[in-house]
Amino acid sequence: MKQFIKKIFLSDRFILAIILLNSCIIYAQVAGYDNIYISVLDVLCTLIFVVEMIVKHAVYGFRGYWKDGWNRMDGILVILSFPSLVELFVPLDMMNLSFLLILRLLRILRFFRVLHFFPNFSKVIAGFKGAMRESYAILLSFAVIIVIFGLINCSLFRDADPDHFQTPLRSIYAMFQLCTVEGWYEIPNAVADYYGGTTVSAEFIRAYFCVLLILGGIIGMSFINSIFVDAMMADNNDDMIKKLDEMQKSLDELKQQLNKKA
Repeated sequence: MKQFIKKIFLSDRFILAIILLNSCIIYAQVAGYDNIYISVLDVLCTLIFVVEMIVKHAVYGFRGYWKDGWNRMDGILVILSFPSLVELFVPLDMMNLSFLLILRLLRILRFFRVLHFFPNFSKVIAGFKGAMRESYAILLSFAVIIVIFGLINCSLFRDADPDHFQTPLRSIYAMFQLCTVEGWYEIPNAVADYYGGTTVSAEFIRAYFCVLLILGGIIGMSFINSIFVDAMMADNNDDMIKKLDEMQKSLDELKQQLNKKA
């Protein structure tokens, strides 16, 4: 019996099937199709995840379980699922609505469990970490530039367009919109209209925002994307270089052997 339980709860296919089933249940609950049967299935899925966690602790030990990154993520999500079992013992009309919302949100986090079943997802995460290490200085520099120009725009255009520049935070967000080519013409037009729309000042303002768009939105974002993608591909390039070096060594050895025979 113990071997059967271990075989079931250590099976990736079985756990993946339960995760997909639970994902469908969560979708139905969020969509408003919740009923007693769906709630029971949701609780059963939670209990299965709890048993899986217990079985893995018994097999790998406490340190062995929490040493693995994916197990840590799974364990944290299972622990976060514990409060959802409160609904079994506490009537809904006695529960605070905000607390009930938190329980629903914690269920949605279970979607993340399916990630480590994707092929090569660990390599993608490793590549992302490497890209962040390589490009974090560029990202921080770009963020500082956005903040600086956001504060400048707040000082200049607070009265002209309060919807976008009334506060520093709004102005920084508007600058971020420009850099991501979102609202690149609505924002300049709104400011220009305050100064008459067709006056010299309005045209100067449009030109100013065009410069910000070109430098920040087109050149800046393209530069950041190129650096980030290059850093993501660096590991693959390193592997390819190693393989080429190994092939070159093999060819050199073959040449030496042929020369000796000749």
